[in-house]
Amino acid sequence: MSVTSTVSLKKTKKKKESLTSIIAKEQSPDLIIIHANQLVTLDSKYGVPRIGDEMQNLAIIEDGALAVIDNRIEFVGTTEELFSFYTINQDVLVIDASNELVTPGFVDPHTHIIFDGSRENELEMKLKGMSYLEILNAGGGILKTVKATRKASIEKLVENGKKILDRMMKFGTTTVETKSGYGLDVESEIKSLRAAKILNNKHPIDLISTFLGAHAIPPEYKNKKEDYINLIISEMIPKIASEELAEFCDVFCEEGIFSIEETKKILSIAKHFGLKPQIHIDEIVDTNGALLAAEMNVVQTGHLLKSNDEGLKAMAKMGVIATLLPGTPFSLMLKDYAPARKMIDLGIPIALATDLNPNCWTESMQMIIALACYKMKMTPAEALTAATINGACALQKQDQIGSIEIGKKADILIFEVPNYNFLPYQFGVNLIDKVIKNGKIVFENIF
Repeated sequence: MSVTSTVSLKKTKKKKESLTSIIAKEQSPDLIIIHANQLVTLDSKYGVPRIGDEMQNLAIIEDGALAVIDNRIEFVGTTEELFSFYTINQDVLVIDASNELVTPGFVDPHTHIIFDGSRENELEMKLKGMSYLEILNAGGGILKTVKATRKASIEKLVENGKKILDRMMKFGTTTVETKSGYGLDVESEIKSLRAAKILNNKHPIDLISTFLGAHAIPPEYKNKKEDYINLIISEMIPKIASEELAEFCDVFCEEGIFSIEETKKILSIAKHFGLKPQIHIDEIVDTNGALLAAEMNVVQTGHLLKSNDEGLKAMAKMGVIATLLPGTPFSLMLKDYAPARKMIDLGIPIALATDLNPNCWTESMQMIIALACYKMKMTPAEALTAATINGACALQKQDQIGSIEIGKKADILIFEVPNYNFLPYQFGVNLIDKVIKNGKIVFENIF
């Protein structure tokens, strides 16, 4: 692949001459991509989010091209159409994507990137057969990360987060949701969300914050869960809302963590303060969380490994997005994964996310796409849809990101493969050639 600042595109002399004779348009693009073998646009022909059979339609343009002006997409079509529309002067950055795949940037709508410490020792505990809750009860899991995160300075949390975001960007992620939840006290939860805000201002990736104070019961509130819930709703939520530190509020609704009624109580207060609701549901056991998600009309849910059919049908009726996290059961060495095929057949909108956290540490949405296909039997087209436009819907940002359409942010990926089927097929490597964020190349694979 080549990138030039002129129209010298390794074509024939006759072709070059024809390009220079194009009739001028008022404003020349800042950047163009031409000759994409497949330009996956995922345009909004079917509306968003895509469900059922619509997830198969990627709206592909062969020999595709696009143009960017002022960080926004201003043209989408074939290469021939682009050259009939624009004059390409010496200042235009021209990217020749011959024999390559071009897609929207990945949207990762469920992560936990703000934390300190690591838990690599827990891998051996899992290999010996210990469950997630057994590791938690042994002093590991979330509570180990909470201890380290409370001690960390905000500067350290920002430093840690930047390293994670840098790696995410190299694998093609251009927008990320991140949750608090490793502080579990007023000071540390606010510190974590402030760190996320700093990262959003400094890093090319757009970062969207979620308050997850209801992630676990902190050790000082052991046997005093009600007191901790009161702290969440009386102090944490009002302060976080007043400082505009989060857009969403999430709760880990699980047996032994937060019950259906407790989750409803917390999210009701969060909605009162203007935070949009999400829920972690039915990861380990069926708590009837899917039915609660439909009842409260939450924006998105995470996990859903054990959700019952009644709850799933209710989610489909309400259009609640199921954000599936195949990296989590993979890292927990579970046999069961979320029933993606059943959900798609029911008409539930599906998004995919990494769930990056100290227990499931992957920055690669490419890895998640592969797991979605191999472990949840999603097709490559469905997985790509779930990792882009449906992920944008899970964050209510579909008007800005998630597809390649005129007027949207120029968040674009170029892969060193000829078609989208390679994304899960050639797994375990980074297939990215270039990552473009807001119309600028922010990563280029030089090897």
